[in-house]
Amino acid sequence: MAAKKSTATSKKDQIINGYMTYVLEHEKIPASVYKFCKSIKVTEEQFYTHFGSIETLQKRIWDTFFMNTKELMEKNKEYDSSSNKDKMLTFFFTFFELLTLNRSYVLFTLDQQGPMLKKMEQLKSLRKHIKAFAADLIEDGNESKSYKISKHNPALFSEGAWLQFLFLLQFWCDDSSPSFEKTDIAIEKSVQTIFDVFDNTPLDSILDFGKFLYKENMA
Repeated sequence: MAAKKSTATSKKDQIINGYMTYVLEHEKIPASVYKFCKSIKVTEEQFYTHFGSIETLQKRIWDTFFMNTKELMEKNKEYDSSSNKDKMLTFFFTFFELLTLNRSYVLFTLDQQGPMLKKMEQLKSLRKHIKAFAADLIEDGNESKSYKISKHNPALFSEGAWLQFLFLLQFWCDDSSPSFEKTDIAIEKSVQTIFDVFDNTPLDSILDFGKFLYKENMA
């Protein structure tokens, strides 16, 4: 059974890698599953074992970015003992490092989607993953709080984390600084701000973050 699972995973990865390479080399999305499968030498049956359509494959690529990010974080021995804020920082830093390794594909696929609603459709599954990750952090933090009034709303925080991700994604797409160092700054300041908001001490961080955004937009 283990060998079959490994083979299936390998075929899934082959299709994902093949798709990312295909769109970059042809500068377009495959016209059909048939033509795509023929180009990477897999059968349609093998494709449909893992993906229902090209659109589903696009969503699964974003899921793979998320899963790989979590796997990398959990390999860090210090991760489990980190504060929730540091876990969020680690998540964003790691996720955007992976995006940077695949920047040409990410920029292509987001640009090809056109209107924001279409882009959001591609990110729909990723949204669930990020919101669940953020909600888990808040629920973990709430366990140490004795009074209900001091506990935070996981649903509200998770939605804020998703909006934060969308902001950072757009910032990263537009970032032309060396090694995307401005994106790193944006991650630090935005994570600091969102945690300060939930700790009811937002003013300094919001002003600091606002000054950074103003400076970048005016540059």
